Amino acid sequence: MSYGGFANLYDTLMQDIPYDDWVSLVMKQLETYQITGGRLMDLACGTGELSIRFAQAGFDVTGIDLSGDMLAIAQSKTADHNLSVQYFQQNMAELEGFDEHDIIGIFCDSLNYLEKESDIVSTFNGVFRHLRDDGLFIFDVHSLYKMNHIFMDETFTMKDENISYIWDCFPGVEPDSVEHDLSFFALDSSTGKYSRIDELHFQRTFSVERYSNWLEQAGFKVLEISADFESKVPEPDSERIFITARKSKAK
Repeated sequence: MSYGGFANLYDTLMQDIPYDDWVSLVMKQLETYQITGGRLMDLACGTGELSIRFAQAGFDVTGIDLSGDMLAIAQSKTADHNLSVQYFQQNMAELEGFDEHDIIGIFCDSLNYLEKESDIVSTFNGVFRHLRDDGLFIFDVHSLYKMNHIFMDETFTMKDENISYIWDCFPGVEPDSVEHDLSFFALDSSTGKYSRIDELHFQRTFSVERYSNWLEQAGFKVLEISADFESKVPEPDSERIFITARKSKAK
């Protein structure tokens, strides 16, 4: 998913997302599992909201995303903050060419944009190669409950003076997948007219057991599984699942 024209609207639409909660979760996991070193890779970094926050917290950050449009915005925002973050355009399922990091994260349910099981396996293997021994891999995904009971066959709308959208969710071809059909209407301040941007996004999720099995096959030890930014075992109606894994010294 390259996000196309959506990149220019992304930050406006996502301004209520609790990015600081992701940073707090990472800091907590580093303390809990006694991880030293500050090299952090933010996979699927988007417009750099989390990369910037991690850099502000003192991390040496590498941000990677598939979308050149997203990365251009991330680079501009990072410069505005007078920070240093290295950004690269790459598919997370084809991760290659980087040094080892102490922490690698895939946040904001970005992993759910991978359509094939083989892409998830490839991503986990790539993360393993780019983590130092005992390094942490942290990611979050939509739960099966959220995919099948909150998104499925629902319509969401937002109406604002400058931007509005209609967001229809349809069952995807694959099990536990959703196609998000989005139409945005954004005000062009220079002309006073609205432009329409249409996007089709695909997301798919899997059970916690399958994610855990793929991690173990890649050489990770699963350390913790929690839900909804809380240190609790996922409930049947939990919406966001967090998994923390450690790279084993010998695969």
